[in-house]
Amino acid sequence: MNDHLRDVSDDTVIEIGSPPRRRWRFALLLLLIPIAIFLLNRFVEVYVESLWFGSLGFSSVFWYRLRLQVLLWVVFALVTFLMLRGGFWWLERSFGASTLQPRRVVVNNVPVMITPGRFLRPLAWVVSLIAAGIAGFDLSAEWQQFALYFHQSPTTQIDPIFGKGLGFYLFTLPVYQTVLDWLMALAVVGLIAAVGYVLLSLPSTPGDKPAANAANRATRFTAISIAAAAVFLVLAGKIYLARFPYLWKDHDSFSGVTYTEAHYFLPALLIISIAMIVSASMLVLNAFKWRGVRLIALACALPIAIFIVGGVIIPSYITNFVVKPNELDREAPFIQHNIEGTRRAFGLEKVESRQYPAELPISSLDLTTNRTPMDNVRLWDWRALKAALHQLQQIRTYYDFPDVDIDRYQINGQLRQVMIAARELNVENLPANSRNWVNEKLIYTHGYGVTMNTANGFTPEGTPLLILSNMPVQSTEPSIQVKRPEIYFGQSTNNDVYVRTKQKEFDYPQGEANTTTTYEGNGGVALGGWFRRMALAWELNDLSKLPFSDAITADSRALMRRNIIERVKYVAPFLELDPDPYIIVTDDGRLVWMIDAFTSAQTVPYSRHYLLGDERVNYLRNSVKVTVDAYDGAVKFYVFDPADPLISSYRAIFPDLFLDASAMPADLRRHVRYPDTLIRTQGEVYGLYHTENPKVFFQREDMWTFAHQVALNRDEKQEEQTLDPYFVLMALPGEKPENEFVQIVPFTPANRNNMIGWMAGRSDGAAYGSLLVYNFPTDRVVVGPMQFEAQIDQDPQLSGQLTLWNQQGSTVLRGNLLVLPIGKGLLYIKPIYLKAARSPMPELRLVVLATQEKLVYGSTFAEALTKLLGEPATAPIGPDAKPTPTPVDNKGKPVPPPPTPPTANTKQLIDRATQEFNDYQRLTQEGKFGEAGLKLEQLKKTLEELKKAGG
Repeated sequence: MNDHLRDVSDDTVIEIGSPPRRRWRFALLLLLIPIAIFLLNRFVEVYVESLWFGSLGFSSVFWYRLRLQVLLWVVFALVTFLMLRGGFWWLERSFGASTLQPRRVVVNNVPVMITPGRFLRPLAWVVSLIAAGIAGFDLSAEWQQFALYFHQSPTTQIDPIFGKGLGFYLFTLPVYQTVLDWLMALAVVGLIAAVGYVLLSLPSTPGDKPAANAANRATRFTAISIAAAAVFLVLAGKIYLARFPYLWKDHDSFSGVTYTEAHYFLPALLIISIAMIVSASMLVLNAFKWRGVRLIALACALPIAIFIVGGVIIPSYITNFVVKPNELDREAPFIQHNIEGTRRAFGLEKVESRQYPAELPISSLDLTTNRTPMDNVRLWDWRALKAALHQLQQIRTYYDFPDVDIDRYQINGQLRQVMIAARELNVENLPANSRNWVNEKLIYTHGYGVTMNTANGFTPEGTPLLILSNMPVQSTEPSIQVKRPEIYFGQSTNNDVYVRTKQKEFDYPQGEANTTTTYEGNGGVALGGWFRRMALAWELNDLSKLPFSDAITADSRALMRRNIIERVKYVAPFLELDPDPYIIVTDDGRLVWMIDAFTSAQTVPYSRHYLLGDERVNYLRNSVKVTVDAYDGAVKFYVFDPADPLISSYRAIFPDLFLDASAMPADLRRHVRYPDTLIRTQGEVYGLYHTENPKVFFQREDMWTFAHQVALNRDEKQEEQTLDPYFVLMALPGEKPENEFVQIVPFTPANRNNMIGWMAGRSDGAAYGSLLVYNFPTDRVVVGPMQFEAQIDQDPQLSGQLTLWNQQGSTVLRGNLLVLPIGKGLLYIKPIYLKAARSPMPELRLVVLATQEKLVYGSTFAEALTKLLGEPATAPIGPDAKPTPTPVDNKGKPVPPPPTPPTANTKQLIDRATQEFNDYQRLTQEGKFGEAGLKLEQLKKTLEELKKAGG
């Protein structure tokens, strides 16, 4: 007979075998072509990646990752192939002719001869090879798990249930689970193959007689028993490891192992795991001795029965009849584990809690000694400022300000809070007729400069008072100069470009002409000779242009991965990054981005999970600060939390990647700040886990939540939304009288609007990274942000003015609400902007100020502050609003009025008033509104004296 299909008369059997040899060769050729393309593409990718990592000085990072991935691929692919191919060989040898000899089957009443041997052996090779490749790729993708396993740092924290260290859950358990998943896949494939051989060994028709070498009944039982035993053994391991994730399972009341789980369910899982091993032993015994169905059925029934009794019936009984009637008493120790575990995992165990009086009188603000917060009140809402910058400083349509950041700099010898924005170039905004390869890749290569303004600085027209502005960059502060303004790497630079070419780059517009430049840095990858240029063109998908451009030379450089988030993530994919990088002007005039990076985990015992981006984590540390030079793209990683076991392990893996925090230059260290992502997460956790009493925690008697405010959403509609954490330059109560850059989070009780406390994340000096929580008195109500917002709406004159503006073709924009703890009291601040329908640039029109007893507003902060300090209240606020009481000192005694100053003659009073007025104007222009308000008070008193003197 021929090897291919052969049709003869009706009585002839159709034989199915293997295709001719030429078809096999053609099929092999078709298979080799994509393999060759894949290997070539992979080779080019590795080559270009090695060049890119080398340009950053991180060659060791790249080669370690590559070596480990290749090693994992080879080991697991080889072991997978040997195990599967060995299993297939054993099955072929065991069943022999019973499965490999030609067999006749009837298909649609047509007898067909099948020769299993013709396709079973090739199929075994194909399945083994494909499975080996898949296993190799899957396991090599988990290189981070294996790297941490081989370089795990010691930990001292022990879980209270199993007595294992934190390192077991962070480093060891993930690898064990991954390996068992791989073994389970192999075991299942082996079981499927065994069942297939058993089916093929059965007689094809009831009347057929088995061939002489057909597999007998014992062989079939042997194959099934051994394959099932392998599955049971792996299942035993998986069930054993399945006990540990209950340590971080989230329940409605708390997270972690419960009373029922600890005393009944987890021991039942251990017994089931042992039962699975016993069942596997029974199956092995069945394979070589009894070879019957009964023992197989018993082996399967044993763990199932134990699970039903120990894993379902008993735990259900205990839960319903033992735990629920006495839930708090039974669960209290486990709730305590959860409280301690969660606070420790999110860095809250060292939070220092203090009392803050939140006194009512205006005198409690003590403005005389608390001028810095007043002089640095942030009146610019970042949304309003961004809109204003687009109108004033965008210059050309292809420039953009992706974000506005808050920082602190020395201005006129004083530390001031400023807002800074990078002017980046977005090629998507180029005119349509300019969208070509030369413009996008060679000419329009970078953004230019930054804008900087004080957080409360306004011109008389209501626009920002700029310190850094224009192109070229101009500075009103001699100590802040931008000498390298080009931004080749930023937040919105998402395209690759080529620099140091024969084509001059556009630098910035100047009148009707454009200033050009040539890149002078060492960033990027040199294009070099023909081979490297072709490899880069292949990798950058630029084969039609790059190799043939006359503007490209061997010295030209390709700037890749210019988006700073993507750039850092590609170097260190194991770090979570804060989505809000901020730019810094260094002492030598360079622009450097700073990004907060985090280590996180999901498997910390007794810690509750919270959302971080798209992932749920139950461990978070701001262990690393990353800097990226905006000109040459240099990336540096500074470790700020060496006690973090995860970052310690990564440092052991990549010793050339990380630097100590002490190695950060001083001009960058001055701008380190408490991360927004961290304090948001910690604030959310603290809202529940500030309670350390299990009973109070269980009953949810004292839950906190973020305060709310009324502000614009993305559709420019006013709505209630969460009050974002905000930075303040202030001296913290109870600390040294030194100004700090602090991030504040106000809290309110759950489902209520009054304030309950506030959290402060510290950014400066040795106190960096520490958290302080100030609790308000519990015996009275402290006005919350939404109550302040409501009072704005309830004030007839103010709300009427806002309504009138909204009806005249303009839009009222409510800026960011600030609650400033000053002295022993609270100051509420709300800037209000007006945006005309024909002009998208908002202008500051009103500033609303309030204490817990008094609300005022003015066209400027100084005017509103003057009203707050000296004039009757426009409206009382808060549920307990009362007339302003007589000022008292710390002991509750009335404060005597200040002594009357000695009488001066008219000329002296006039000179004093003139000087005080000039000082008031100067301080207002400098943005020192706290001092300006005090100076205005002095001016009023002088004028009163002048009036009495008859002047």
